[in-house]
Amino acid sequence: MKNFELPFIPERTAKPRENGVTMMMDKGLSLRQAEDFIETSGDLTDVIKLGFGTSYVSNNLEQKIKLYHDAGLKVYLGGTLFESFIIRGMFDEYRKLMDKLKLQVCEVSDGSIVMNHDVKCKYISTLAKDFTVLSEVGSKEEGILISPGKWISMMTKELEAGSWKVIAEARESGTVGIYRPNGTAHSALVNKILKKVPMDKILWEAPIKAQQVWFIKLLGPNVNLGNIGYEEVIPLETLRIGLRGDTFFQYLSDEMISEYK
Repeated sequence: MKNFELPFIPERTAKPRENGVTMMMDKGLSLRQAEDFIETSGDLTDVIKLGFGTSYVSNNLEQKIKLYHDAGLKVYLGGTLFESFIIRGMFDEYRKLMDKLKLQVCEVSDGSIVMNHDVKCKYISTLAKDFTVLSEVGSKEEGILISPGKWISMMTKELEAGSWKVIAEARESGTVGIYRPNGTAHSALVNKILKKVPMDKILWEAPIKAQQVWFIKLLGPNVNLGNIGYEEVIPLETLRIGLRGDTFFQYLSDEMISEYK
């Protein structure tokens, strides 16, 4: 939505998006909060992740999922919950839960447990027959470094297995996976991944503003970003289109910049 006209604003992709996706991380919003979120930010959001295992303890879960679905938003359960079912030998029960909750999207991850990659890809291909699958690459543990070649190999195989998007792990803290413990991106790793994996197939977890800015400056306004707080979706959109200080000069003409910078 645009409330008025302003030149030199980059074009954003329209929903349903394949790139420029924003994934909001719901860590336990109430029904009223979800309704308010849809009113303020639903048009700017594509996917809702019910973070880690929050769906197990959240009140009014089915009603909230229906609210999101009725607003045209994709909803899925956090990858940690998937792993919680897998480690207990309950894959069939997980699929039944998906059906019960009327979910069309799921996440396959192995950030907390050690899983043979062929086994992970089998889960992806099995679920992809009935659901839109996002799969997450990278460990949730600090200090565990994965070589660029392994990142690329895992992402490529998971896309081939049927993933709609591969998620580059960062946790909600933004301090592991593609990021250093201080929150800055492993830039060499990201650039090597981008040489081999299509940009529109990757969803970068970027919960911290500086990370969002970094990816927007690197890849433009239509980069896929996730783990965005519910109150940060509108601020992120302004970053994407150059209406916030960090990206203010990103899309302006050289003449404008030379006069005022």
